[in-house]
Amino acid sequence: MPSGRTPVKPFPQRALIAVLALVASITLGLATPAQAISANPYQRGPDPTWASITAVTGPFAITSVNVPSGSGPGFNNGTVYYPTDTGQGTFGAIVVMPGFFASQSQIAWYGPRLASQGFVVMTLDSNAPWDPPADRGRQQLAALTYLTTSSAVKSRIDPSRLALMGWSMGGGGTLQSAASTPSLKAVIPLAPWDVTNVGDQITVPTMIFGADGDTVASVDTFALPAYNALTNAHDKAFIELKGADHFTFASPNTTVAEYSLSWLKRFVDNDTRYDQFLCPNPNDPNTVVFESTCPL
Repeated sequence: MPSGRTPVKPFPQRALIAVLALVASITLGLATPAQAISANPYQRGPDPTWASITAVTGPFAITSVNVPSGSGPGFNNGTVYYPTDTGQGTFGAIVVMPGFFASQSQIAWYGPRLASQGFVVMTLDSNAPWDPPADRGRQQLAALTYLTTSSAVKSRIDPSRLALMGWSMGGGGTLQSAASTPSLKAVIPLAPWDVTNVGDQITVPTMIFGADGDTVASVDTFALPAYNALTNAHDKAFIELKGADHFTFASPNTTVAEYSLSWLKRFVDNDTRYDQFLCPNPNDPNTVVFESTCPL
């Protein structure tokens, strides 16, 4: 008995094949490596692994140039480390400042370590060894201006992607600079020392390190209050190193390097490939505490 429904004609095989071929071609076109890379023009280097972020040397060959006193206003002498590669575009830049009566030699290890991962890095001596945090912060910003406007490597730097690191009073200066310069892409204070807490003025992505055995800039007095004050920073992290002290940051340290690198890659290069090393918060035996908002 007729059902009253219009019979459905079989879809022609030749037409079906044509449709499937069209869908396949579109899918393949969307997945080309060139298009994947172009989705983030700041991505530099191969896909990261735990081995690559803990390596002493990254995938980029580097060189360095000394910057003598008087090269630019507002800062003392320094050293610039940078990738020799000119085929991947410009790089983000980072300035690193030492602490009270400390010299550039004590923070020099950050230069080649980070530069070989795809950054231009300048390590500094402060104008005077007793300079307070606010002065050190101004010197860092002056060095960034020099790097991007008149240095020998200015053409290798993207002036819109800048960051700061600092140890001890240099870390305090880094926080001061973050408070005054919201255009910075990331800051990393290392065992920061500063009697003025400017955390609530900071919106820059901030990763603060402390050490459980630090008696110079104790975690409870400096690092943790600075972190807790970051109420306006959408992205923030706090790491307390285990079995470490104030001077742990003045020599090569894998734990400091791997998380600093991941933070800088994530926020200076907008490279989400590094989210995996920051979130969920790692259960790292080399840390007492690891807290973060998890990058979004």
